[in-house]
Amino acid sequence: MNLLAFLVPALVSVAVEGHDGHHHDGQMPLDYVKFPQPIYRVGEVTADAIFSGITTFAKLPWVQCLTRERHIPFDIAFIGAPFDTGTSYRPGARFGPAGIRAGSRRLTLYGGYNVPLQVNPFNSGLRIVDCGDIPVTPYDNKFAIQQIEDGHKSLLHREAYSPLGNDTISGKQLSPISLDGKHHPRVVTLGGDHTIVLPLLRSIYSAYGPISVIHFDSHLDTWKPSVFGGAPSKQAAINHGTYFYWASQEGLINNGTSIASALISISP
Repeated sequence: MNLLAFLVPALVSVAVEGHDGHHHDGQMPLDYVKFPQPIYRVGEVTADAIFSGITTFAKLPWVQCLTRERHIPFDIAFIGAPFDTGTSYRPGARFGPAGIRAGSRRLTLYGGYNVPLQVNPFNSGLRIVDCGDIPVTPYDNKFAIQQIEDGHKSLLHREAYSPLGNDTISGKQLSPISLDGKHHPRVVTLGGDHTIVLPLLRSIYSAYGPISVIHFDSHLDTWKPSVFGGAPSKQAAINHGTYFYWASQEGLINNGTSIASALISISP
């Protein structure tokens, strides 16, 4: 027997005996099995990754505000208006609400924190919800526009969940500016082609009267129906290029107080 053949069994024997002679109270037992563990426990709230879970705007709670959960109050509501049959060229904006919600998943990375303003609106203490989409027919523009107005008005005319609060500069109690003197929630609408602006303005007008508009667009969208589209019918006269014309004719806008930005053309 050579020396190497003798030393290997001897060293193994010493190592085993040495290990047996020590106490390792803090060592993980050899029979410990980390997995499988339950994916979730009863009573806990599951945390979805950016790419998983139900798609609502910024992972906000989904509330059926227009139907069986209309009794739940809120401060800010996101609502979709999947309408695109008022456009003269490429359709597809009916998928806009779904696309915006999918893109908003990234807000969960930093919780919606606004660096310049140093504020996170989602942690402001306000109750913010996603109300889903307004049911909009793709077959009848006149009826669809009425559906959008009615759905938006149903949300806007409710009372807000939180009190109005005080002015951040003066500290004085703020007063509602609505026609009925009540504090109403804010409604953010996800479109949808530009035609949806008209029923939304009609809804806002019913709560606040003539309003001022901040408009980001390449065009003014103030065409006369006889010029843009030819207005072969009352229904066809309302489209994505004429809605501001009708808003002005109906007195919905406080003329001379609105702002249009990002224009690339001076045509209506």
